[in-house]
Amino acid sequence: MGHLPQRLTILHTNDIHSHFEMVSPVAAEIAAQRAAAGDEPVLLLDIGDHMDRAAVETEGTMGKANIDVLNLTGYDAVTIGNNEGLTFSQEMLSSIFSGLQCPVVCCNFVESSTGEPPSWMKRHTILEKDGIRIGVTGATAAFTSFYSLLGWDALDPETALREQCLLLAPQVDILIVLSHLGLPTDKILAERLEGVHAILGGHTHHLLEEPIMINGTAVCGAGKFGRYLGRLQFERLDPQSDFSLVTGDCIPIDPLLKEDVIGPAVAIHLKHGRESLQTIVAKTDRELPLSMRGESPFGNLLAQAVRRFTGTSLSLVNTGQLLGPLPEGEVTTGMLHALCPSPINTCIIKLKGIDIRTALEQSLTEEFYNKVIYGYGFRGNHLGSLAVDGLKILYDPLMIPYDKSVAVFVEGNPLEDEREYNVGTLDMFTFRAGYETIANGKDALFLLPHFLRDLLRMELQRPNSLDECKLTRWEAKSE
Repeated sequence: MGHLPQRLTILHTNDIHSHFEMVSPVAAEIAAQRAAAGDEPVLLLDIGDHMDRAAVETEGTMGKANIDVLNLTGYDAVTIGNNEGLTFSQEMLSSIFSGLQCPVVCCNFVESSTGEPPSWMKRHTILEKDGIRIGVTGATAAFTSFYSLLGWDALDPETALREQCLLLAPQVDILIVLSHLGLPTDKILAERLEGVHAILGGHTHHLLEEPIMINGTAVCGAGKFGRYLGRLQFERLDPQSDFSLVTGDCIPIDPLLKEDVIGPAVAIHLKHGRESLQTIVAKTDRELPLSMRGESPFGNLLAQAVRRFTGTSLSLVNTGQLLGPLPEGEVTTGMLHALCPSPINTCIIKLKGIDIRTALEQSLTEEFYNKVIYGYGFRGNHLGSLAVDGLKILYDPLMIPYDKSVAVFVEGNPLEDEREYNVGTLDMFTFRAGYETIANGKDALFLLPHFLRDLLRMELQRPNSLDECKLTRWEAKSE
């Protein structure tokens, strides 16, 4: 049985979000922890959102760069987050995870067609280290309506986890839950699930410098972006007794740490990623300027792209989705990815005129166009103003905001406050992020898996699109 007392160290990461500049420092710290443990066992786990398609390494290699990092760092098991589950198709995920050398564990994620997990995923795994049996199960945030459009059923996490824990507890010495569900949910689960030694968390990017102990379960979270490595140490005095937690903490990662395997591998993936994004998708004969504070041709082009794709009478998009102007000349997939990196999809909603008008009025105020937005798939910085297509707006720049300063016309007719309009917009707004009144829309139809950059590519290839995006939508009233 080896020497007593027996110790087990568990190291965990979460929400790396393709911060590849940190994966070598993280790996160096993991190596140091393994060395410090000597011949005592160490378990390494990741709690999802390792991938983020905003990174060239991830986008250009279709996630292969992340898998390579997980393999080279020596993870024992991982779960998936919404950035894996929602931003890749079923086929892509299957191809990505087929190369992973450790189990992907998640018990509330099944194929709609079979009711079973995909071939590359298990509901649980039992890992053995020096005679210690560690049961690992996991769950991911159930964005049910989005997942069903991609062919997945996201099940109730608590029910699914309870079933796995009941099954695993009698067979293992230590029971661990990988939870990409967020801290509020983790606290509830710790109260309600029996026999769980630790819930390793993610999704809400929470940093718990030491675990919260609830009902004998250690609730943990190691922040985001590879800035911390979570660490738990369990001990038992003899094989008949139970393991108990001795220490739990998060180790800050020094970004200057290096090791000699993962750094060079990432550099190669970056090179391949850039090469694969060299495909020329359009040629332009002019630059398309961008403004965050008001109307601009590139913002209008995005609104046109969304209106064409959704087939609606009008579209509302925020200019903050775009990170700079579109240069003249050859446009590559890599340029569109760099200018529009967010994994955001479009949707069609029925929205009342009054909610459209309110959002447009807000769009004229600095409070809104300069608002900083985090999450919801958004990878820009500021919300930006609203770009529109299918609308004509007359506004008085000297009026006090919200003082009936905006006259709006749809297809030549005045916007009616109580009428419902078919609007093409962004999934991000349905979460009440940014222009909140857009979330009052009904019957949302989400159009997956196309991202905004895919729509921009289609719009750039459409004849006359560059002339149309110069046409003014917002006109200042002159006295």
